[in-house]
Amino acid sequence: MAKPIIEEAIMDIFSKYTTTIPMKSIIGFADLGCSSGPNTLLVVSYLMDTIFNKCRGSDVCASPEFLVFLNDLPSNDFNTIFKTLQGFCDEQKETKGDGFGPCFISGVPGTFYGRLFPRETLHFVHSSYSLHWLSQVPQGIDQSNKKNIYLAKSSPPFVLEAYLRQFQRDFWVFLRSRSKEIVGGGGRMVLTLIGRRSEDPCSKECCYFWELLAVALGDMVKQGLIEEEKLNSFNLPHYMPSPSEIKSVIQSEGSFIVNRLETFEVNWDGEDAEDTAIDKFRSSYNATNCIRAVSESLLVSHFGEEIIDELFRRYMQIVADRVSREESKYINIVISMTKE
Repeated sequence: MAKPIIEEAIMDIFSKYTTTIPMKSIIGFADLGCSSGPNTLLVVSYLMDTIFNKCRGSDVCASPEFLVFLNDLPSNDFNTIFKTLQGFCDEQKETKGDGFGPCFISGVPGTFYGRLFPRETLHFVHSSYSLHWLSQVPQGIDQSNKKNIYLAKSSPPFVLEAYLRQFQRDFWVFLRSRSKEIVGGGGRMVLTLIGRRSEDPCSKECCYFWELLAVALGDMVKQGLIEEEKLNSFNLPHYMPSPSEIKSVIQSEGSFIVNRLETFEVNWDGEDAEDTAIDKFRSSYNATNCIRAVSESLLVSHFGEEIIDELFRRYMQIVADRVSREESKYINIVISMTKE
């Protein structure tokens, strides 16, 4: 669903920089929060395909050289990525022929809530499913959000305010950092994150899957498998903003024009099927694995590794019960921006 928006931004860059630099040029691209696995190079490949296909047969320009930066936290498995790069570049060259590239790909460990690249080196920045993670749990909430691990209807108002302020600070720093790194006069950025359509930060559309995880943790507290204090002191560094909250920070920072801001729904289990005859066991298994993949390291560091398998076994049972009776979808937000 985000693909047409990414393509639109890439083609806009192509049109600007091939008219001003008709000879062989360089396109700088960064993927922030690239992770490690089979999806890591998908957007890189799509970027190269889109530009190369446009250049092929063109009398105006040759295919540019691609300067690609893959960014994630230092704990990311960059070694696995690096082992695939030579094969990836060779495949690109073989598929596209002598007119392609070359491409130069580097790993850049570090938080994107701060500077990562030299000034005005990037033409296009992409980030998918990363910016709903905060730089830290909001300070000052301590054990005030009892029995919850994220925002919920029972969360005190000041906890809601603390989460919003943390998101605003982090997103402002992200935008200001990118404003220095992206070329002026038309550099582009496309961001995809989990958010909400409602202005209620505790609405079911953005909090429900975390609420169910809190239920599973609460059941383990009742059975003496987890200390109650451990649950009460655990809060996720996570915030799912509304479109208006996103726009407000972009306007406040002032370096970017919003070209498009779209919302769309994605099933919890990541599948496209709209079949009413849901296989609740397969669906709950997939949905549980998604949540486990993004939260396990945080849970292990707080609760210990020994409770993880049992926690997600219980979580899968809870999800299986709910998905057969209720709509279970994430709200995704895609923002396309141009640097002024």
